Amino acid sequence: MSTLQKTARPKGKTLGRRIIENWQLYVMLIIPVVITIVYKYIPMYGIQIAFRDYKPARGFFGSEFVGLKWFERFFTAPTFQRMIVNTVKLSVFNLLWSFPVPIILSLAINQLRFKRYKRVVQTVLYAPHFISIMVVCGMIRIFLSPYGGLINLITGQQIDFMTVPEAFRTIYIASGIWQDAGWGTIIYLATLSAVDPGLYEAAKIDGASMFQRILVIDIPELIPMIVLQLIMAASGIMSVGFEKVFLLQTQLNKATSDVIAVYVYEQGIVDHAYSYSTAIGLFNTVINIILLVIVNKIAKKAADVSFV
Repeated sequence: MSTLQKTARPKGKTLGRRIIENWQLYVMLIIPVVITIVYKYIPMYGIQIAFRDYKPARGFFGSEFVGLKWFERFFTAPTFQRMIVNTVKLSVFNLLWSFPVPIILSLAINQLRFKRYKRVVQTVLYAPHFISIMVVCGMIRIFLSPYGGLINLITGQQIDFMTVPEAFRTIYIASGIWQDAGWGTIIYLATLSAVDPGLYEAAKIDGASMFQRILVIDIPELIPMIVLQLIMAASGIMSVGFEKVFLLQTQLNKATSDVIAVYVYEQGIVDHAYSYSTAIGLFNTVINIILLVIVNKIAKKAADVSFV
């Protein structure tokens, strides 16, 4: 490299200089950083009770250290295998069925050329997301009621679907798709909005059909975002939404609805087994982190897209 090239290259600004020049942005950044530290990092201090026989009166360090006792108790619990299987099945089936729906909807909505109609469709699809889980579960119980429920009126039967273990996963997944599929299209539609309209015009001139334009233009544009969303979804396979499962669970459908999240609630909140429930939650978190790393590495090799 010549002397002229060396002198022509602008010198990089120091961190202190950048902070001074953009101090307003850094001041705004203080609030989310403080919130993150207070609510995400400081509570990690309490993870140690997973290795102690925690007694609130004795505090963290006053409680007896028991090592892996609570993990061993969880692994040898009579319902351990059932909870693991139910959690994984519910998450995997939910991922397989619900993940493609927002992608398909966003591709379809993107083809609508009447803006007013497009807005109406988007509003109708977004609306269920703003209904609380409590209300959704109440609606599900009403629709599936054996006495006057819509489904039983249509089929002419009197089946209490909430007591059928085989029906629980279908109810959970189908209601989740109805509630969140429309909301999930937002990020994909935002990605498609950045596509150059000239590409569509050029494809039309070349005689490409609507499906060919989707295959050649839209899907390749969405692939990086799809991979990132898949990584995030796959990393939470062991984390099933507690509220919905808990509200739809009955004593008769526990064979398929008994998942780790509900068990943690029962042990930690109901039975006050703080150390035991913390150990279960820590186990769940470690598995999710391992899945995140594995899926991220696979995605990086397969599609050259990574999340971390």
